[in-house]
Amino acid sequence: MLTPLDRLLDGAQNALATITGSLHAERPNPGRGEPEVVLDEDERRHAAGLMRINHVGEVCAQALYVGQAAVARDAATRRQLLAAAQEETDHLVWCADRLRELDSRASLLNPLWYAGSFAIGAVAGLRGDGWNLGFVVETERQVEAHLDEHLRVLPEADARSRAILATMKSDEARHAANAEAAGARSLPPSVPSLMAAASRLMKTVAYRL
Repeated sequence: MLTPLDRLLDGAQNALATITGSLHAERPNPGRGEPEVVLDEDERRHAAGLMRINHVGEVCAQALYVGQAAVARDAATRRQLLAAAQEETDHLVWCADRLRELDSRASLLNPLWYAGSFAIGAVAGLRGDGWNLGFVVETERQVEAHLDEHLRVLPEADARSRAILATMKSDEARHAANAEAAGARSLPPSVPSLMAAASRLMKTVAYRL
């Protein structure tokens, strides 16, 4: 059984690997099966900005899940959170791959995004596993909505980014459904509103930085 110190060290290792881009995906990148097309400069810059937002979202997801798992009281809840975190790792790597293909980079503020999200995840987890899972459900619902928006506004020809986001959306919906089935509690209305406001700020900043 892992001690609190073990979990802290695991969290620190995950933070370093996430921020430095040294995590590895377990599943193949769904975008690799799509043809690469030449986008004009405005389309390339726009697609890169959107994929940078999605990469930041996955940095935050890593931190949230690891933070929640670090304080989860039930072993089954902890395993569920860490399994979801592994799929979020796949998303993180896929988005990083696509950013490189678009001749762009990850957000310069990733250490800040990670630290803030880890703290939020740990606080959510301390409320108990029902609240922990409720936070997962709301997070994934908001991510699904944001992915829908990006699928609408990506350059039409950017099939590689679209394939990545479509797979991510399917995974996020499953994470939310699994959390609901495991006993997620409904969050107070103020919490989703605060989460949405924080997400809007992140998207505005990450598109450029």
